[in-house]
Amino acid sequence: MQVSVEATEGLERKLKVQVPAERIDSAVNERLQSLSKTVRLQGFRPGKVPLRVVRTRFGAQVRQEVLGEVIQSSFQEAVVQEQLRPAGMPQIEPVDMDAGKELSYTAVFEVYPDFELAAVDGMQIERPVAEVAESDIDEMIDNLRKQRSEWETVERAAEDGDQLTIDFVGSIDGEEFPGGKADNMPLVLGSGSMIPGFEEQLVGASAGDERSVKVSFPEDYRAEHLAGKEAEFSVKVHAVKVPQLPEVDDEFAKSFGVDEGGVDALRADIRNNMQRELKQAVEARVKQQVMEGLVALNPIDLPKALVEEEIARLRQNVAGQMPEGASTEHLSDELFSADAERRVRLGLVVAEVIKSAELKADADKVREYVENLAASYQEPQQVVDYYYGNRELLQNVEGLVLEQAVTDWVVARAQVSEKPTAFKDVMNTAPAEEQAGD
Repeated sequence: MQVSVEATEGLERKLKVQVPAERIDSAVNERLQSLSKTVRLQGFRPGKVPLRVVRTRFGAQVRQEVLGEVIQSSFQEAVVQEQLRPAGMPQIEPVDMDAGKELSYTAVFEVYPDFELAAVDGMQIERPVAEVAESDIDEMIDNLRKQRSEWETVERAAEDGDQLTIDFVGSIDGEEFPGGKADNMPLVLGSGSMIPGFEEQLVGASAGDERSVKVSFPEDYRAEHLAGKEAEFSVKVHAVKVPQLPEVDDEFAKSFGVDEGGVDALRADIRNNMQRELKQAVEARVKQQVMEGLVALNPIDLPKALVEEEIARLRQNVAGQMPEGASTEHLSDELFSADAERRVRLGLVVAEVIKSAELKADADKVREYVENLAASYQEPQQVVDYYYGNRELLQNVEGLVLEQAVTDWVVARAQVSEKPTAFKDVMNTAPAEEQAGD
């Protein structure tokens, strides 16, 4: 087999392969001989069909099958021989496939970029340093109380934070519009659940009041026929309610599964959970800086095939979040291209760090990660067993542990400074965890 490689443009390669005719003919004859022993044809006993008859009847079909298999196998042999790493599927352009002649074809494809990692010793990383203060626990308990609050009717004007029970009818230019009407709807003032300006105009309203609320739909409103339009709502207030927060006592603690120790045990449980979340948030902040730094330091060429695959994956993710029947055809590739390129570049760079530094997903750290995930559930061991019984889930965890190993490797070599930060500031700006190339 003869092979030649031509670098055309960027990461594109043109591979020319010539396979001797003997290899094709030998494979065809072997396939026909095997077929003659099993094929059933009228007028012949099973296994007694002459080879010439089988060749006449099935020769062209068998040859096409063999050619397809030889192209596939010889391509794999050729890229191994030439030490190439194809990125994406090749475009095969057969040149000569005639019987009795050597098989000649050209495969055009992109390869993964070969690059040397940039030094990370100058990368600047800021690690937030924070503690869970008593005031943070107090605030968390206040949030938990609000989640368990009950609404009680009052005879006074509505204030921010109160819940109103209202009817409303919306109109544009005097005409009611679809979806602009509701009866006995609960609305918490200040919740931001209605379009801007609606809730503010109901502050001060009392039960029995009727008000006219004038608002403008945002230009980017999801319903295109309403976007940017001026609207007027006729609103009737049926009731004003205020939240009644539960007392922080032993019963309150028991409602969160703390059967012994009362409020002190609840606070200790909350502290442990917040400390675990804080640790995860700090790690996520550092990891984000590491990944952004690796991308910035390594502006490598990207295979178009990988970027296109990532664009398709991102488009599919968006489609999965849209209402059933909605289409993403109107969304251009440009909307996804920047994110796709960043994700592909990050995946390639992270893979190179793993390879060059010989990093592994340590089994003990994988176990620790799963146990940390399980700790927030009522039956942690069931969660651990579920992960270890699902290979796909466990592989995802191994990928995250491996990325953490990359982060640790970079942090050990980069310029790291510590910044005192309030707990809530760390939590409010912690990035969502993203797996490179995921």
